[in-house]
Amino acid sequence: MISIINVNGTDEVTFLNRLSERIGSVNEEVTAAVTQILRDVKARGDEAVAAYTKKFDGQLPPSFEVSRDEINDALTEADPAFVDAMLNAVANITEFHNRQKQQSFIDAKPNGVLMGQRIRGLKRVGLYVPGGTAAYPSSVLMNAIPAKIAGVEEIIMVTPPRKDGTANPDILVAAALCGVDRVFLMGGAQAVAALAYGTEMVPKVDKIVGPGNIFVATAKKLLFGEVDIDMIAGPSEILILADETAEPSYLAADLMSQAEHDKLASSILVTTSAEIAQKTKEELARQVQTLSRREIIEESLQRFGAIFVCETTDQAVELANRLAPEHLEVMMADPVSYIGKLDNAGSVFLGKYSPEPLGDYYAGPNHVLPTSGTARFFSPLSVDAFIKKSSYIYYTQEALANAKDDIILLAERERLTAHANSIRVRF
Repeated sequence: MISIINVNGTDEVTFLNRLSERIGSVNEEVTAAVTQILRDVKARGDEAVAAYTKKFDGQLPPSFEVSRDEINDALTEADPAFVDAMLNAVANITEFHNRQKQQSFIDAKPNGVLMGQRIRGLKRVGLYVPGGTAAYPSSVLMNAIPAKIAGVEEIIMVTPPRKDGTANPDILVAAALCGVDRVFLMGGAQAVAALAYGTEMVPKVDKIVGPGNIFVATAKKLLFGEVDIDMIAGPSEILILADETAEPSYLAADLMSQAEHDKLASSILVTTSAEIAQKTKEELARQVQTLSRREIIEESLQRFGAIFVCETTDQAVELANRLAPEHLEVMMADPVSYIGKLDNAGSVFLGKYSPEPLGDYYAGPNHVLPTSGTARFFSPLSVDAFIKKSSYIYYTQEALANAKDDIILLAERERLTAHANSIRVRF
């Protein structure tokens, strides 16, 4: 089900190449289909959205927009234990993201010059939330809460209707708790296009965030520039660093927690212990027998899972930084000491009592993370994703007079004589 590979500069190369091909593959048929949907929605608006909703979801919802009463009723009628758990998660996520808030500033110089930066939230953001059988209310929390903290004026959520044309109630509960302003029952590339272009029914947004299938991800990618997006998310990933002190049953359970997402998900164990490697493989075979998504897990582990055995801890850390995983667990004797060594990871989980699902649902840091090695240069979703910044400058006549010769020289050096003239004409 999963291969054990010795890291020696040769044996691991085949697997790493296969992983790279998974990351870099582009489905031309999907791109062509999504491009057509985007053009159609741009041209025909709500009519096209309705046609694609009927085609892909089976039937039209009674109303595309969910009423405020229905959203409130979902919260009122929900299982109290579920609501309490969600409220605890909301509190943790809010507390963490409140620490990310930035302040505008002004820099007043003694000569009368003023410079500064103004920070404010985006006006309107679109939130895509998968629906139907794959409903993730936790994603509503992780996207909407930092948006609200940033000062976004309006959050428009889109989510596919269930087979009976209604909204998933758990998603509506999350929307009510997070202060989502409007909810529309539509999904796929057509919903992303409606948010980006705006229709008579759906308001145009400034940014689109949230997870989705390959059609949603492709639509976001193609629409970048028309609107901003959070990131291009690939299949889920986990990498676990472990030494001889790790518990194999924990390692196996955590590897499978990500493998169950998708047959393309990647679950990797990097260890310095051959014994731990073998015992973890045995635990995988044992635990998978009782899991509901066994078929997906087994295919994921066989195709894109691996257990790497390294000769040294430094070699293991180097491999982790090279792969730059979405989720990185550290099951080492002194996990906290690795914080400064692990430079490339979306989110790092330290110690045997910090499993990845803790971050998915509850702890506070965002679970919208860079995938496919992009943690080398991308960061998790945060309050920063929902703000925009403007700088401003005020110069007095005297201050500009003192700077004019330098500015004119630089402008003429670049042969931009109109730039130089803009300064010179004032004197």
